[in-house]
Amino acid sequence: MLSIFTEFTINQLPLWAVLLVCAGVFLASLMDAIAGGGGIISVPTYLIAFSGLPTYYALGTNKLSAGIGTIFSTARFIKNGLVDWRRAGPGVAAALVGSMGGTWLQLRTPDIVLRYLLLAVLPVVAFVVLRGQEWPDTPGSIQPWRQAFLVWGASLIVGAYDGYYGPGTGTFLMIAFIRLAKLDTLHAAGAAKAINLASNLGSLVTALLAGYVSIGIGLIASAAAILGHYLGAGLAIKNGGKLVRPTVILVLLLLLIKVGSELLFPEFWS
Repeated sequence: MLSIFTEFTINQLPLWAVLLVCAGVFLASLMDAIAGGGGIISVPTYLIAFSGLPTYYALGTNKLSAGIGTIFSTARFIKNGLVDWRRAGPGVAAALVGSMGGTWLQLRTPDIVLRYLLLAVLPVVAFVVLRGQEWPDTPGSIQPWRQAFLVWGASLIVGAYDGYYGPGTGTFLMIAFIRLAKLDTLHAAGAAKAINLASNLGSLVTALLAGYVSIGIGLIASAAAILGHYLGAGLAIKNGGKLVRPTVILVLLLLLIKVGSELLFPEFWS
């Protein structure tokens, strides 16, 4: 009975790995809908499931499921008039260019370097994303030209980060838009969703052209992403945080063990 989880494969991935990806993407999307930063769950989950494959496949396939999930949350903000296209429009273009450049650079970074970067960067990103933030209800005082420059500059820089790596992109955009560009929380969130969608798509296209996306697995995981976004939107942030934080800690611990053992004891995974 248990053999079905190892012998049955989808896109050369055993069933247990596909189920693991779906569970991780669901929790990541739930987290993204509640507080942002879902990539700190989905990226490690893909890395664990795609054991033995280059890291580029995990990062590229994650962009497919994350991009489709982000479409639904972005549409809600647009429908409610919370995306100011005068600021967000050029930011979308900047993020698109930045993410394509970031993914281009990622695909030219040795796989072993990416793994070491994951060990170093993921805990830092998790700390930034999960720490408490106070978000204002009203915009701050700032000159329009300065605000536009900061929004577009942040979109380019964070978009490049999203293309190269990804986890925490939405939260980094929110911090930049609120703390630096002085946007109110709702309009910062709307702009961040639209710009994050653009960076996801730019990175996805680059990864697809390079052949580093498992389309079948990504589409299956997208169903879990949509469900996670839908259910997450109905949860209160306070109650949702009780589920999100321990899940993130558990997944990061598993990734640390997994990647660390691959680097220290490669013969164990061969």
